[in-house]
Amino acid sequence: QVQPVESGGGSVQAGGSLRLSCAASGGTFSSYVVGWFRQAPGKEREFVAVVNWSGAFTYYADSVKGRFTISRDNAKNTAYLQMSSLKPEETAVYYCALDQDNFRIYGGSSYYSDATLYEYWGQGTQVTVTS
Repeated sequence: QVQPVESGGGSVQAGGSLRLSCAASGGTFSSYVVGWFRQAPGKEREFVAVVNWSGAFTYYADSVKGRFTISRDNAKNTAYLQMSSLKPEETAVYYCALDQDNFRIYGGSSYYSDATLYEYWGQGTQVTVTS
């Protein structure tokens, strides 16, 4: 069974940058769609970004467009989330999730942003943005 593990979280000042990694083991990484979600204290988990199996298609939440970049390296079984111009309100636990349905991503945001459709989740990595 595939297992994603996030890393790269930490504390950064507002306006700063971080790169999160999602390393997967135990499965064929290239056969999964990879999504990033985040959850702030007292709030629901929210969609951040998603990338298809090849890396050719990416989608973002409106709130992060132009500042975050999702990518993947299938040879390394790893996906990334490059975050820049971070804001204090983006302090949250960031999660990597894998979806084995490679076609759902093309169905629109109602599908790829739905956390319940992702089968495998990492433990999360904390990102704290200080003002």
